Amino acid sequence: MIEQSPQTTKKSQHEHKTIESYIIGFILSLIFTLIPYNMVVSHSVSGTPLLLTILGFAVLQMLVQVLFFLHLGRGPKPMYNVGFFVATVGIILVVVGGSIVIINNLHYHKLPSDQVKKLVNDEAIYQIGGLKTGACQGQHEGHTVIIKNGQVSPTRILAIKCDRLTIVNEDKIARKITFGTHPENQVYAGMSELMIRKGLSKTITLSEDGTYQFHDQLHPETAGSFTVVP
Repeated sequence: MIEQSPQTTKKSQHEHKTIESYIIGFILSLIFTLIPYNMVVSHSVSGTPLLLTILGFAVLQMLVQVLFFLHLGRGPKPMYNVGFFVATVGIILVVVGGSIVIINNLHYHKLPSDQVKKLVNDEAIYQIGGLKTGACQGQHEGHTVIIKNGQVSPTRILAIKCDRLTIVNEDKIARKITFGTHPENQVYAGMSELMIRKGLSKTITLSEDGTYQFHDQLHPETAGSFTVVP
């Protein structure tokens, strides 16, 4: 019977732990990939929550890679490596987070004229210094559009200026309603989009005449239009 030397035994145990680490890391990587993939395909979550979820799983994926494949913290100077890694991740988060904030501000913040127009309509400021602002005054007729099973009903609305339009979302996913035809979007009455969560509704005042189309930015086939006459 051949006896193994202590060095050979130690090497064999180390290789066994390494293979076990690779297997666990591989399984965790699959799980952290399939979960966000299924959320995107099934449309169970959308918008900002979906983005945050994907980013969260991306961070978990990164931790799996460095812990189970790169074996961070198992070297001769584990604390030094961990400290260096944490500092690197912190810098990346600052750069990426700052970029997201800047892009978000550029995308969602409106031009000054659009901000003023939306404020005037929301506050029903009819006149400023004796001059009419174009905002509506008083109560007018209401119109309702229902989104159900991805379909808009009715698909066309005819309204008089200053009527109200209520969009009801009866689907199980949130709807990001934008104005115009996909992929080109436009601003209506100072508004660029309406985020309507499942089971809720949003109401807008039709203060600008003309014919306008609207659609779900995430699902362009969900679309309709409204015509506003003076």
